[in-house]
Amino acid sequence: MAATDVPLGAVAPVSAQSAQAVPGQGRPFAPRRYPRLRAGLATLGWSLASLGLFAGLWEALWALGFLNPLLLPPPHLFLADLPATLKYFDRSNRIGSRSEGGGVMPLLATIGWTTMRVTVGLVLGFVGGVLVGALLHYVRLFRNLVLPTVLLLAPISPVAWLPVAIFVFGIGDVPAIFLVFITLFFTIALTTSTQIAAVPVTYLNVARIMGADTRQTFFRVVLPAILPGLFMTLRLNLFAAWMVVLIAEAVGVGSGLGQIVSLARSTFNARLSFFTMAIIGLLGFGFDWALRQVQARMLWWIAPQGGGR
Repeated sequence: MAATDVPLGAVAPVSAQSAQAVPGQGRPFAPRRYPRLRAGLATLGWSLASLGLFAGLWEALWALGFLNPLLLPPPHLFLADLPATLKYFDRSNRIGSRSEGGGVMPLLATIGWTTMRVTVGLVLGFVGGVLVGALLHYVRLFRNLVLPTVLLLAPISPVAWLPVAIFVFGIGDVPAIFLVFITLFFTIALTTSTQIAAVPVTYLNVARIMGADTRQTFFRVVLPAILPGLFMTLRLNLFAAWMVVLIAEAVGVGSGLGQIVSLARSTFNARLSFFTMAIIGLLGFGFDWALRQVQARMLWWIAPQGGGR
């Protein structure tokens, strides 16, 4: 099979020369300048408008007296005294460590520990799920031995695995990473096996006619065909991964944003609770945005609305 950068079934991009003139018109077509910058600014603008609308409704309900500021403080209240809120954050990753005055750096360190656990768990779950899913499809003996066990374990909630993770790995980062891994692994494995089976036979026949071997067929035909579905599955499970890592941090890690939420609940500190929730929401939004950027660059032949370019 001849080496090519365009996956089978992808539509080749239109050349610059062919886009200079529009049929039926006397003057050349002038493409819009900086389309990516325009699209990025538009996305940013709508995101800020959405957040502003949400915060505005929250503030309006408080101003009208529908919300108790002690239980549901609006943004201007739980963001009013940041130094007092930041004193609960600690830069260390030790259980039982005490904050040394707080500040921006301890906040960033706490965010970093939680982000590390989510990222490592997602990477391991995605790679392991794709590998196991491919083996389930291509190796009959492996499928017969492993698939029943996968189907048995997949419905179990990731939170139910927390005691097992603590028993096996002890207290620390590993239980939280393991829970994120479990959240994604079984879904990715089953999705990979199913989508490989759904790859059009025409693609495989064309690859064989062109002389592709098994490895080339998988990496240049099958994998590009199933990647869009795998990325969508990853995005759908991203927020579930954030949920379970916070639970793991509150119970089995003792540090991170989940531990801060648990502390806020124990001390009935509504300002700290909502401030931490806002940080978690922004991190989840940033993770989803970053994943969409990776998807757009890896799946460059897929148009934003799902059509071919």
